[in-house]
Amino acid sequence: MATHYNSEVWTEKYRPKVFEDMVGQEEILKRVKSLVDSFNIPHLLFAGPAGVGKSTLALIIVKELFGESWRENYLELNASDERGIDVVRQKVKDFARTKALGDVPFKVIFLDEADALTREAQQALRRTMENYTSTCRFVMSCNYSSKILDPIQSRAVVLRFQLLEKKDVKKRIDLIAESEGLTISPDAFDALYESSEGDCRRIINLLQATASISPNITPDLVNTIVSKAKPSDIKIVLDYALSGDFLNSRDKLLDIMLKESISGQDVIKAIQKEVWNLPIDNSLKVRLTEKTGEAEFRLVEGSDEFIQLEALIASFILAGEGGVGSKEA
Repeated sequence: MATHYNSEVWTEKYRPKVFEDMVGQEEILKRVKSLVDSFNIPHLLFAGPAGVGKSTLALIIVKELFGESWRENYLELNASDERGIDVVRQKVKDFARTKALGDVPFKVIFLDEADALTREAQQALRRTMENYTSTCRFVMSCNYSSKILDPIQSRAVVLRFQLLEKKDVKKRIDLIAESEGLTISPDAFDALYESSEGDCRRIINLLQATASISPNITPDLVNTIVSKAKPSDIKIVLDYALSGDFLNSRDKLLDIMLKESISGQDVIKAIQKEVWNLPIDNSLKVRLTEKTGEAEFRLVEGSDEFIQLEALIASFILAGEGGVGSKEA
């Protein structure tokens, strides 16, 4: 894998070309494939987390329907960039009112990040979906279907995507590793997957970044690229805290944040994961998880990172003394 590359060409190289190339989402693929095979699809709404194949499935649909002429019959709009009512009234309507080229009687408009459309734009889109059904089908993707107006949801078939399982992501990574001559140890893949949190797009980007340094992918190399708190460092912080050593725990925490440029929210997430590896009672783990949630909420609301994290360390010290969860705590 070359250090300097054209990202569009590289992404297209490994983008699934047909339904059989996609991993995960088997039930959704079956339903969509049967619709495409009949050369007739309804309006579709893809809802689910990022990096699980929503945009890729939309591309596969139009390529299966239109073949070589798919570009002339396909319009893609990213709603986070173009999300006003004028876009719906002009771009979308102008494209939707014209007939498709070829044997398929309709065109396809793909609205990516449709949950970023304003309410006014969604109201205008509702009428457009009704008026131009004979010449156009809409495929919309969103992270949260609750942000899409009910009238639009009722006009579309809602397909809910799930996070990709580890085995599904591994299929894609193994394909890339084989094609690019990479060596990925099992521990390195675990580190990649944990950092991606089920987002296949993120894990491919991380793999590209690490492979630009070395074709031998190791956990240490992945952690260097990810720039997140190492579990071993967080464990030292928590061990100090549970033993009652507040000063050393605080100093180690500040060392992690300042020297490695780790944000407070990233530290909170790392602490939350590491809590469940501590040799303490499960009931205590639950209470400490609650404390990390409170600290994370305060950080999101704008509180000072260092003060909140020091308070969280204090909670762990109380846990070591048996005080967390008591009335005094």
